[in-house]
Amino acid sequence: MKTSNKVLCIGECMVELSPAGTGLWQQGFAGDTMNTAWYLRQLFDESWNVEYFTALGQDRLSDEIYGFLQCSGLGVDHIVRVADRQPGLYAIHLKDGERSFSYWRENSAARLLAADLNILQQVMTKQDVIYFSGITLAILPSKDRDTFLRLIGNAHKNGQQVIFDPNLRPKLWKTQNEMCEAIERAAALSNLVMPSFSDEQDAFGDHSPSDTAHRYLALGCEEVVVKNADSEIIHRALDTAETRFAPKKIKPIDTTGAGDSFNAGFIYATCTGKSLQNAISLAQNVAGHVIQKRGAIVELPKLVTAKRS
Repeated sequence: MKTSNKVLCIGECMVELSPAGTGLWQQGFAGDTMNTAWYLRQLFDESWNVEYFTALGQDRLSDEIYGFLQCSGLGVDHIVRVADRQPGLYAIHLKDGERSFSYWRENSAARLLAADLNILQQVMTKQDVIYFSGITLAILPSKDRDTFLRLIGNAHKNGQQVIFDPNLRPKLWKTQNEMCEAIERAAALSNLVMPSFSDEQDAFGDHSPSDTAHRYLALGCEEVVVKNADSEIIHRALDTAETRFAPKKIKPIDTTGAGDSFNAGFIYATCTGKSLQNAISLAQNVAGHVIQKRGAIVELPKLVTAKRS
């Protein structure tokens, strides 16, 4: 991946409710691509610009999200504000450190993030790296999804680096066929795809992480990193053989944000010219810290950020 200094993450930032004791909840803000943007901002130095693009309402919680993103050092200049819409909300449920979610997002303003072609095109063309996910695609109306993917294709043709995490969430889609078709379209327009094997196994019937990597390369992307919970991570690119990386065994407190933070570590490392081994190691260190805390957003300690050098 070539060196660049403008990174754009696109998707939905939601209100997060995480368990804080019996009958108690702690409010925060999170969302898969926003989590990645937040960790990227911690990892990159100030010579890098990390921008987040979404749509928010004009209500108090939307104001708070906007302020949170801005105070986190993320670029927010292009965020769309929509009347009569609010942020989505989700609650985290934990069992033995593994998480599940309840969502309230049908009227989320983020569903309209691709409604204005001119704004979307303007923000995309200014970037060196564009990162989005299957959730970004899932929340969009089908017409807006087509517009979004057309612009992603243009970015790819123009030599911008396109990074995609399929992040499969079947409940967000009308049908599994619609989901799989959209995911494959997006992957074909991407340079780097970062799937999670368990999701891919359920949706596409892959028998192994190697099958997942091979399938995505066959669609037209150049590089694949297959995350696999606490099992081996697989890396494969068009010009290199498959490489396997041993997992770091860490007992989780809350796995929310694990994949998002892993992605941030890997993207940061490859964008700044680190070796593949160092990129995977840093990504594991970042995710390993995150899963030992509650919620998707946690401060990275100096020990982790120091290893970025």
